[in-house]
Amino acid sequence: MKFVDEATINIQAGNGGNGCISFRREKYIPFGGPDGGDGGDGGSVFLVGDTNLNTLVDFRHRRNYRAENGQRGQGSNCTGKGGDDCFIRVPLGTIVKDEETDEVIGEVLRHEQRLLVAQGGFHGIGNIRFKSSTNQAPRKATPGSPGEGRKLNMELKVLADVGLLGMPNAGKSTFIRAASAARPKVADYPFTTLHPNLGVVCVSDHRSFVIADVPGVIEGAADGAGLGVQFLKHLSRTRLLLHMVDIAPYDPTIDPVDEVVTITQELSQFSDELGKQPRWLVLNKLDLVPEDLQEELCADVVERLAWQGPVYQVSARETTGVRPLLDEIMEYLEESARLAEEAEAALVAESGG
Repeated sequence: MKFVDEATINIQAGNGGNGCISFRREKYIPFGGPDGGDGGDGGSVFLVGDTNLNTLVDFRHRRNYRAENGQRGQGSNCTGKGGDDCFIRVPLGTIVKDEETDEVIGEVLRHEQRLLVAQGGFHGIGNIRFKSSTNQAPRKATPGSPGEGRKLNMELKVLADVGLLGMPNAGKSTFIRAASAARPKVADYPFTTLHPNLGVVCVSDHRSFVIADVPGVIEGAADGAGLGVQFLKHLSRTRLLLHMVDIAPYDPTIDPVDEVVTITQELSQFSDELGKQPRWLVLNKLDLVPEDLQEELCADVVERLAWQGPVYQVSARETTGVRPLLDEIMEYLEESARLAEEAEAALVAESGG
């Protein structure tokens, strides 16, 4: 299925039901008084998180959603039935904006999380509510208010712990195949991934993380070149970036160091936060380099980059060095989660909570 990460839909909450003007008319009760009931509230529109969904492709086929109107009030002090709410199921990681104002309404990050995106109309008031000592036969009722209607832009950012970053043909898809059960397309000719692939890496029982393979980044991506910001945004949710580098490019004029520098600049240009995100250097395709030259070539790349972070040498196709890397990623993620919990607990204790 083609990955769809953007969609636009029209939503309309239900209108509130009108209040009723009615008077009690029964035998032997000449002055029954007002008995018009209130209308019912209009239904609201909610987005609901669903772990079973991975894309926004369903919204390419259906773009209009409407909640039910509230019913009008009736005599005998009968209140109108409230309109049913409309629930729209979306994948986790969906960001919702109002197209007209560009306001971010919210994000859906948890399963069954409900996000109100359009409030239903308030019910109208029946004439029984206007009865007073000075107005015992009110002939007044109010109409229900209209429900909110808006056009929503929905954008899906992939939820993953680890993001694979690199130029096209750096071996990212091959790596995710070696690390997980995901099966993105790989081949012996140059091409780039066209949509993100997610894979779950199981390190051991009850120890796993999600890895995302996004399309390759090229120079000018932050300004929209190639697939541009369409997929750079997916890396912003990850906790760790693996910068995949092809140390044996098919074109001998390509310098791996220049490619790393180019991508580093694109990350910082896209956002300062993404540029400062933890990043490990993964030198890939060792199997294409003679064994006696591997250490020398890798050391040259690291030295010219003046790389200060962790460096790993792997062959994704032969799975050489992949398993130790996955183990260290798992340990890093667990330690990061532990430190985050401690910081949160300290903040709560400091605030007296």
